[in-house]
Amino acid sequence: MHRLFVALRPPKEMRATLLALMGGVPGARWQTDDQLHVTLSFIGAVDRHRAEDIAAALAAIDRPRPTIALQGAGSFDRKGQVHSIWAGIAPDEPLRQLHDRVNRALIAAGADPEQRAFKPHITLARLGKAAGPVAPFLARIAGLASAPVTLDAFLLFESRLGHEGASYEAVARYPLV
Repeated sequence: MHRLFVALRPPKEMRATLLALMGGVPGARWQTDDQLHVTLSFIGAVDRHRAEDIAAALAAIDRPRPTIALQGAGSFDRKGQVHSIWAGIAPDEPLRQLHDRVNRALIAAGADPEQRAFKPHITLARLGKAAGPVAPFLARIAGLASAPVTLDAFLLFESRLGHEGASYEAVARYPLV
């Protein structure tokens, strides 16, 4: 089985900015440079044949080219327990359109549709029950912003879970024109 997701890779300068901000939340598992991405759609575990169908369907997407810019920060929680800290991505119509096209391609390839609302972000840290508090960190980076950058490709990643967390490998790159 292959655990897949579709994402955008922020440019090196943007990733360096985010890496420099990380720290100050006890017990947080901070993301590494290789883990920083903007998820377009999480696919989950699929067999080899479905993975090949997905890769072929994604190859038919050739536009639009999205622009990403950092904008603010926040956290996600489950039942009041914060489980991740993220950097926000400014609204961008081509980004929303790309997300929609990726989802349509995945459904056509037989993948289950994404159930969560699309909230473009870059995960900075994952937190267990003993981690925190996060409010001081979020207050410190609340005004996070960057110049917009237009991206020329999206990627299909395979995620492998291990003792140190997930590692991601780009298995296909899809140019946008």
